[in-house]
Amino acid sequence: MNGNKAFWGIVTAAAVGAIIGLLFAPEDGDKTRKKIKKKTNSLATELIEALEKSKEKVSSVTGQVKEAGEEYKDAAWDKAEEYSDAAKNEINKY
Repeated sequence: MNGNKAFWGIVTAAAVGAIIGLLFAPEDGDKTRKKIKKKTNSLATELIEALEKSKEKVSSVTGQVKEAGEEYKDAAWDKAEEYSDAAKNEINKY
């Protein structure tokens, strides 16, 4: 969760810094607006790429958790069958 906050902090700071830098640049309005648009598009592209990587990572982790859960379920089922068989054997002794 802290990594997520840090990521958004960096993205926000970069965007604000870029916009402030462009607004105080000694160029005419058309050039400044074009630079802002280009920088905004660049930041949006970087953000989309970062979100896609995060999505892939979450998907991978979800798969791993699901697989581990299936393994635990199977192990618990096997153990339950083992105890059930042992109990039946004890009952059959009498």
